[in-house]
Amino acid sequence: MSQPYNLEENKALIRRWFEEVWNKGRADAIPEMLAEDGIVHGLSDDVNAPLEGPGGFLPFHSQFREAFPNIEVVVEDQIAEGDRVASRCSVRGKHEGDTLGFAATGSSVEFTGVAITRIKDGRVVEAWNNFDFMRMYKQLGAI
Repeated sequence: MSQPYNLEENKALIRRWFEEVWNKGRADAIPEMLAEDGIVHGLSDDVNAPLEGPGGFLPFHSQFREAFPNIEVVVEDQIAEGDRVASRCSVRGKHEGDTLGFAATGSSVEFTGVAITRIKDGRVVEAWNNFDFMRMYKQLGAI
């Protein structure tokens, strides 16, 4: 019986997401990899209102990339099963933009996170993000 999902392709898609969208800042790569009806949990201020589709994700991406133009996301580990990929990441950057609601601090940050993504037809259709933004904000002196 053949495997219905290509686990290595799914993991490669998510590594490409972090490289292209975050490390290179390619906003145009978002609709290439996130389905039009894709849902992204854990990145909005309201847990009951996830980001929807590339159009809903783009403002978050712009805000974060402007705050951290040199952001680097490293995928440390990945596990794939069925249509899902879990990725453990480390994030580094220097706070150089005013888009987080306060002036740029020039401080460097390091924090970790986990993203679990569901993939269909080579695109992300749902993602659950749990990144340690509390640690990030503490490093910036905002908390």
